[in-house]
Amino acid sequence: MEIAEVQFKAQRKEIFKNSRALYLRTGNYCVVQADRGEDMGTIIALAQVADKDIAVSTKEVLRHANDADIESIADIRAKEKEALTVCQEKAGEHELQMKLVDVECQFDGNKITFYFTSDGRIDFRSLVKDLASIFRTRIDLRQIGVRDEARRFDGMGMCGRRLCCSTFLKDFEPVTLKMAKDQNLPLTPTKISGACGRLMCCLAYELSDYKEMMRGVPKAGSKINCFGAQHRIDKINLFEEAIILSDENGNHIEMPLQKFKEEMGICEVEPVEEEEIDEDALLKDFIEDEE
Repeated sequence: MEIAEVQFKAQRKEIFKNSRALYLRTGNYCVVQADRGEDMGTIIALAQVADKDIAVSTKEVLRHANDADIESIADIRAKEKEALTVCQEKAGEHELQMKLVDVECQFDGNKITFYFTSDGRIDFRSLVKDLASIFRTRIDLRQIGVRDEARRFDGMGMCGRRLCCSTFLKDFEPVTLKMAKDQNLPLTPTKISGACGRLMCCLAYELSDYKEMMRGVPKAGSKINCFGAQHRIDKINLFEEAIILSDENGNHIEMPLQKFKEEMGICEVEPVEEEEIDEDALLKDFIEDEE
């Protein structure tokens, strides 16, 4: 059976089955099943999957979107702006410490979802009642993290490309400061933090390659007895695949990393003491810088 990946507002994506054998094309709008109703999005990918591999809970593509459906998008976006303003006013009346991020109205009008961030848990039951009485539809308030907030807003990273979380990342994997240190990156918030103010997701992309290239190589600062004298590892340049050593007289030797690895078998190594990372203190700096 054919399945379709459909994208909705703010890069929200979901998989649907094409059990009605509709002629689907990527880039086209379609109307799909939603919780207690219908929603509309853009088809971004198609694939053939064995029926047994499709979960029973997978919703269906119902039909192609017609001109009237597509023209209604502008009205839906206007309603979302109005709903955001109303929700902000009501949240203020209830003195709720929450930051409203976005609003998403379901295509058929049967549900409005409000996305917000907050430092703690929020009791928004009274707010939901107020919003339900105003909009006369189902109200869903969802607390999201700062990474999800960045995903919904989209933007450009310091690399000059669109944010990974807004394009291809489906899940947020844990990212630690040790990943940055293992790649010899500066442990400063402005250098390794993303648009969300947290550690960049891309710190994990090439980590395995760095570890493989550094396998068997002492860390910078280590002392080795090799080539007839004691040397110190000053720098390891993985991009140029080179290592720079200095002897006791201050003379520098640059050699290919691969050749150094081959010579390591006859070297005595005095490893440098690894400096411990105070992740709590550094992560606090990230949060303070973001604020």
